[in-house]
Amino acid sequence: MNNLQPQPTPALPPACDPSRRQFISQTGRGLLAVSVAGTLGVLPATSAAAAVDQATDLVLQQGPTDVKLPEINAKTEPKSGGVPNPQPVDQRVGYAVVGLGHLTLEELLPALSQCKKSKLVALVSGDADKLSKVARQYGISAQNCYSYQTYDTLKDNPAVDVIYIVLPNSMHAEYTIRGARAGKHILCEKPMANSAKECEQMIEACQKAGKKLMIAYRIQYEPMNRKVQELVRSNAFGKTKIIEATNTQNQGDPNQWRHKKALAGGGALPDIGLYCLNTVRFLLGEEPTEVAAHVYTTPNDPRFTEVEENMLFTLRFPSGVLANCVTGYGSYTSKRYRVQAETGWIQMDPAFSYHGLKLERAHAPEGTQQREQVGIAEKNQFALEMDHFSDCVRNNKTPYTPGEEGLQDQRIMEALYQSAKNGGKPVKLKHDPAKLDAFRGTLPTEHQS
Repeated sequence: MNNLQPQPTPALPPACDPSRRQFISQTGRGLLAVSVAGTLGVLPATSAAAAVDQATDLVLQQGPTDVKLPEINAKTEPKSGGVPNPQPVDQRVGYAVVGLGHLTLEELLPALSQCKKSKLVALVSGDADKLSKVARQYGISAQNCYSYQTYDTLKDNPAVDVIYIVLPNSMHAEYTIRGARAGKHILCEKPMANSAKECEQMIEACQKAGKKLMIAYRIQYEPMNRKVQELVRSNAFGKTKIIEATNTQNQGDPNQWRHKKALAGGGALPDIGLYCLNTVRFLLGEEPTEVAAHVYTTPNDPRFTEVEENMLFTLRFPSGVLANCVTGYGSYTSKRYRVQAETGWIQMDPAFSYHGLKLERAHAPEGTQQREQVGIAEKNQFALEMDHFSDCVRNNKTPYTPGEEGLQDQRIMEALYQSAKNGGKPVKLKHDPAKLDAFRGTLPTEHQS
């Protein structure tokens, strides 16, 4: 006689909730080990661990890598920045960064850790001690560290897809041309070079080598500035009439390279005034037909014996828009612009900073002024521009800010210096008024993700 009592049917597991996910996360490796051991038989501890790692690797390699999470906030709440969803490391574009100054160490290398499509694989510097320290900080091996003398041997490093040039302006042309000859794509900091002729040589060298050239105009990839562009081009507040832009800062050490004309090419204009010029062109999509400029430099200031301190310049566009721009090296920081349109204004203050940008707009739709701050999740501008270039490299697309964009700015700056030299006399410029974004390439989408 069978005395065994019938066992109850096991209950099905409940739908996965957060506490269950947490439990699985904490115990999943142990469960996987049991599964592997049960499949393979009893294994030594080391063999079981290896089998677990192998099985885990197989799981990680399957299917797409994008992760989607359910929305947890009401539709009335601001949207979050979303899941980063970076590409697997082995699929990202490898960057060699040339020059380990303030911008590289304070912004670019940290930004690479936030990139989805780009990664740091090599460093180039003329300071061996600094190079060694930074390489240790970022896990770059000795064989991927280069001096300026060994720069050309980057051609033998298959891990390097892109060279990012972050050197004094006068060195941009040389290192772009040498980098292209080494068979690498080039991302070059602004300003592109010290003359239009150098810019043309850079473009020609990259075209001859079959490599892409992009100028690092980070503002054109930043979400808030792109929102202003959208508002301006859609005539959200009617036609744009006037744009005012200011970029000033108070320079310190007179011996820094930015105060040497041979290295910098100029003073406030090519360094920070370029943001005013390039951003206005970016917002409108037009090219100026006429420019004028005035320069003033404080006498006997040791910082400005070779380069200008202050410049005020105006730009006239085919649509009738006038832009009034101010830049200076001897006054307190101000990085802003305002678009004055028929029925409202749009303002960024700060507009050109690396972080903490603010977008504001004002209009009176019902006779009462509404002044609003537009909240958009901040994204790293440098990561956005690098990932855009990586996407262009992988998918054979023209960058949004190619060498031609940098060349156009250089030509306009040379016209501004000509005007200033002639007491502010206007300089006429040739252009094709029918074509918007004449010098830009593929629209960036990284800021939307």
